[in-house]
Amino acid sequence: SSRTARSEEDRDSLWDAWGSWSECSRTCGGGASYSLRRCLSSKTCEGRNIRYRTCSNVDCPPEAGDFRAQQCSAHNDVKYQGQFYEWLPISNDPDNPCSLKCQARGAALVVELAPKVLDGTRCYTESLDMCISGLCQIVGCDHQLGSAVKEDNCGVCNGDGSTCRLVRGQYKSQLSANKLDDTVVAIPYGSRQVRLVLKGPDHLYLETKTLQGVKSENSLSSTGSFLMDNSSIDFQKFPDKEILRISGPLTADFTVKIRYAGAADSSVQFIFYQPIIHRWRETDFFPCSASCGGGYQLTSAECFDLRSNRVVADQYCHYYPENIKPKPKLQECNLDPCPASDGYKQIMPYDLYHPLPRWESTPWTACSSSCGGGIQSRSISCVEEDIQGHISPVEEWKCMYTPKMPVVQPCNVFDCPKWLAQEWSPVISLALLVLYLLHTCVTALLEERGEAGTHSSATGCVPFSHACIRSVEKLPVEAKLPWYKQAQELEEGAVVSEEPS
Repeated sequence: SSRTARSEEDRDSLWDAWGSWSECSRTCGGGASYSLRRCLSSKTCEGRNIRYRTCSNVDCPPEAGDFRAQQCSAHNDVKYQGQFYEWLPISNDPDNPCSLKCQARGAALVVELAPKVLDGTRCYTESLDMCISGLCQIVGCDHQLGSAVKEDNCGVCNGDGSTCRLVRGQYKSQLSANKLDDTVVAIPYGSRQVRLVLKGPDHLYLETKTLQGVKSENSLSSTGSFLMDNSSIDFQKFPDKEILRISGPLTADFTVKIRYAGAADSSVQFIFYQPIIHRWRETDFFPCSASCGGGYQLTSAECFDLRSNRVVADQYCHYYPENIKPKPKLQECNLDPCPASDGYKQIMPYDLYHPLPRWESTPWTACSSSCGGGIQSRSISCVEEDIQGHISPVEEWKCMYTPKMPVVQPCNVFDCPKWLAQEWSPVISLALLVLYLLHTCVTALLEERGEAGTHSSATGCVPFSHACIRSVEKLPVEAKLPWYKQAQELEEGAVVSEEPS
């Protein structure tokens, strides 16, 4: 390593110091500047005698036009093969993106009017890479040569994609006799990478409304690229479909509409990245809670509308799950002792003997269900304790340095008890059957004696064996108390010819 360090030192010592930077090749839109150095040795110096850096990395005004187009139009007043032409740029040449190729307007004539475009010309229309000395050099979104840093889908350099959301969907035309057109989708200001594909006989057209309320319309009648409210539109028209692309960011609110042209249905698929225009931002610290002797102050978070540059209700920020509300910060303040003439201050320093404001809760309500899962709730409030130990409610922001306690929780989540039917006990079943047969015999005897209603046709108890066979199909019925009593009386005064088995 020491040999390598010496060789690099020897190599650099053969060069003179770098010279000052040249003027920028462009006044806007990203150009290039160079610096030179001389070789001080009679030998050949290793390394390069020129270095480059980017400059003028500010957007050009819309009326400035395309840099490559300017270089082509500079040849309009020079005859080519004895004739004047109006030259238009050929962009995104995959073979040689840094040569100046131009096409004559209204003709198929394509000519390389210069072997190199001016330094700072974009190699490709959708890239920051620039041509320097005829070679395409990589440029990151940080506008540094050789940088690999790229924009995310939201247009934020080296971003994480959290400032926008992907919107995709499909529209199907619904023809009706009294409708000539319909709205496909509204694409808000600042959206990027817009792409729509219409399949069917109908036609797309655009309506825009700027933030100042200026409205305009474009019928999209032919294939081509055009500007609409300073947004570049690329439109392709085919016999059976139409394709609309806008790289963005949109400089107005765009509404894509469909104009019905036939009886057949059409469908439109669309996709774009929509900016999250409502973002949380941290506030400054609130005023100190005490004028002297030590107090506290907190920050909070407010929902900010990036379009109108004003604070809006929190619910707008809660609408986007990508938004994460920053946690409040807490710090001590006004730590100087209070003057003796002031007596003592209202709020004392917050230490072990005087805690910070805290969340306090009421007891949980009774569970909404005794089993099977219910809910119970409670109320939460921010309270403060003064030097005498009195507790009083205060604004919620004073407690926001700690998480708010839950106000609802599940309860009695165990399964409810339930009846479980088991097999009949054979002993109990037999006993019930005997009682049922006893009931039957008593009824028959009473009827024979004429003591049990109008039925007097029975001539005595049937044998138990027959009764068992005949009554198996029926469920046993428990003998009610009056029958049981009469059965006992019968047993005392009558003899049954056959014992039950």
